[in-house]
Amino acid sequence: MARTFAIGDIHGGYRALQQVLERVGLKRGDRLIFLGDYVDGWSESRQVIELLMELDARHDCVFILGNHDAWCEDWLKGWGADPDWVFHGGQATMNSYKGISIEDKDKHLRFFSRMRPYCEDNDCLFIHAGFSSMHGPGREYHPGNYSWDRTLWEMALAVDPRIPKTSLFYPQRLLLYEEIFIGHTPTTNYNETTPMHKCNVWNLDTGAAFQGRISVMDVKSKKYWQSDVVQQLYPGEVGRRK
Repeated sequence: MARTFAIGDIHGGYRALQQVLERVGLKRGDRLIFLGDYVDGWSESRQVIELLMELDARHDCVFILGNHDAWCEDWLKGWGADPDWVFHGGQATMNSYKGISIEDKDKHLRFFSRMRPYCEDNDCLFIHAGFSSMHGPGREYHPGNYSWDRTLWEMALAVDPRIPKTSLFYPQRLLLYEEIFIGHTPTTNYNETTPMHKCNVWNLDTGAAFQGRISVMDVKSKKYWQSDVVQQLYPGEVGRRK
């Protein structure tokens, strides 16, 4: 039976992505939903994008746009390098793109342009960061929240488990979907090295940009696989500073 996998933040960790996908043991027909932030941090962002394009040719893939991907896309379009992006891992990404041909650059830009703000599938939401609208992401007033919002995750963390879903005090955003899968906020911020589950929200960003790992989860069974600590695969590199 075909499986659906959600894949957390990658941040240029090409070797770690290869490793964790090998551990998953992908089969024909498996669906892959990537939650964004493919670039910025480790030295092989360009190689990550090329691997994603190869996977897209072999599997049913969904690529969600992360905030770092949006920065990188703007730079590839020639809009200049945002100083915040450069500081938060963009320099390593620019270095990885040195020497790329115009033809290959255009291929990458076409790939970035097809990334989606979010994906709704079988009463589940897959989104990089979150949304603020009480009516769901389809009615989000600020589209940037898809890749930047942290309030959804912070709200899930703060909900008292004693509050029933039928209560007027239960967060309405969390009632819109059976499950929500996100990245963006590293679980390592909370001293957790594995995917975190709060209310109906699963956070799969397990700190690959820093001292963590890339995580892949079977959406149905909740079994997950992880790479080694990414820094161990890039000796001499430090990843993102912040």
